[in-house]
Amino acid sequence: MILDDPLIAPSASLPFSIDAPPTAAYIHIPFCRRRCYYCDFAVSIVGDRPPLSQSGQQQYGAIAEYVDVLCQEIRHTPNVGQPLQTVFFGGGTPSLLTLAQLDRILTTLDQHFGIASEAERSIEVDPDAVDADKIAGYAALGMNRVSLGAQAFQLEVLQACGRTHTPDDIRRTVAHLHQAGINNVSLDLISGLPHQTADLWQASLEQAIALDPTHLSIYDLTIEPETAFGRWYEAGETPLPSDQATAEFYDGARQQLTAAGFRHYEISNYGRSGYECQHNLVYWHNAAYYGFGMGAASYTHRQRYVRPRTRSAYFAWVKAMIQGGYRLEVPSDTPHDVFLDTVMVGLRLAEGLNLGAIAHYFGANYAQRLRQILRPYQAQGWVWMAESSDDVHHLGLTDPDGFLFSNVMLSTVFQQFEPAEP
Repeated sequence: MILDDPLIAPSASLPFSIDAPPTAAYIHIPFCRRRCYYCDFAVSIVGDRPPLSQSGQQQYGAIAEYVDVLCQEIRHTPNVGQPLQTVFFGGGTPSLLTLAQLDRILTTLDQHFGIASEAERSIEVDPDAVDADKIAGYAALGMNRVSLGAQAFQLEVLQACGRTHTPDDIRRTVAHLHQAGINNVSLDLISGLPHQTADLWQASLEQAIALDPTHLSIYDLTIEPETAFGRWYEAGETPLPSDQATAEFYDGARQQLTAAGFRHYEISNYGRSGYECQHNLVYWHNAAYYGFGMGAASYTHRQRYVRPRTRSAYFAWVKAMIQGGYRLEVPSDTPHDVFLDTVMVGLRLAEGLNLGAIAHYFGANYAQRLRQILRPYQAQGWVWMAESSDDVHHLGLTDPDGFLFSNVMLSTVFQQFEPAEP
C-alpha cells in the first residue's frame, strides 16, 4: 500500500539509534609499498623492500613510530560507549603491520574500551602482503573477518592500475584464510578500470564467486584529480570504459551475484545471509563510531572530526590533544546537517529509510518533506515507497536504476530540502 504523504508519526520501534554511544572503532593504517594509480587516500609510501630489524623480522621504523602514536591517541580518547562490537583495520595496507604490532593495537583497544567477545574484527589485506603464517597469526589474535583487495583477476588489468599482486596471489590467500579457519572473507573488485571489457569483468566476477567468499564489495572506478589516473585520463575516455559500459558492468554484477546467492544489501556491497559487514552498517545508519589514526574520521555525539592527513601533522595533533591543546570535538552539526547525512548514507541501503525513525529524530515535517521531494522519482522507477505491517513508512532506491542514479536524487534533496518549522 502506497500512501499520499500521511502524517508520519515517530516510530516507537527504531531500527537504529544515531544518539547511542559508539560501539565501533576504525583504525587507519596508512602505509603502502606503493600508491595505486586510482588512490587518493591518506597514505605513506614505504617502498617494496623494507629493511630488517635487529631481530631479523621485516620492520619499518616509520610503522613502529606510527603504532606508538596511534596507541597514545587511543589511550587518551574519552571512553563514552559500551564495549566495542566492531573493530576495522583499514588503510593503506594494514597487512604491513607485524603480528606484534597488530596485537599491541588490539590490546590497547581492549584495555581502554573493551572488545566484546563476539565482536566483528576486520582487517584489510593485500594478497601479496601476507603468507600462511601471518594469516594463522590473525586467527590466533581473534581476527574473524578479512577484506581482500582483489580488484581484478587479470594480470594486465591489475598492472594497469598499479597493483602488485597477481590472480594466483588472490587464490592462494583465500586458501590460506580458509585453512586458518577465517571463513568470513570479503573480496573487493573494481569496475571501469583501464582496458577492462565486459568479458573481462564477467570473468573476474566468475572467478571471485568460485572462491566462495561470504561478501563482495563492487566499486566503480572514480577518477580523482590528485591521482595518477587523474593526471592521465578523463572519465569515459579511452582506455577507460564508457559510462554506458560501466552501468552495464554494475547491472551485470548484480545479476551474477544475486543469482549466486548474494544479497545486494547496499549500493556497492553483496553478502550471503548473516554476513553483511556489521562495521559498515554503523556508517550507513549514521550511528556513532570512533576513528583513530592519520586522516581517520570519528562521529560521536552528532559531532564529526577528521584528523590531519600527513604523519607529521597527525603526530603533532596527538601530542597537542594529550597536552590539552586540541579539543576532540568540533561544533555540533545542526539537526538539518545530521538529517541530510542520515538520508545520504541511509539511501545506500536496500532496506531504505525508516521514516518513523526520521520523524523520531528530526520531526514529522522532515519525513514528509523528504517524501515530497523524492515522489517524482517514484514515477521514473527510481524510488519505492511503502508502508510496512507495523505502520512504519519506508522509502528507498530501486535496484538497479535507483542505485545507479542515486547521486541525481541526493543532489535534488540537498538543493531543495527546506524543512518547515516544527
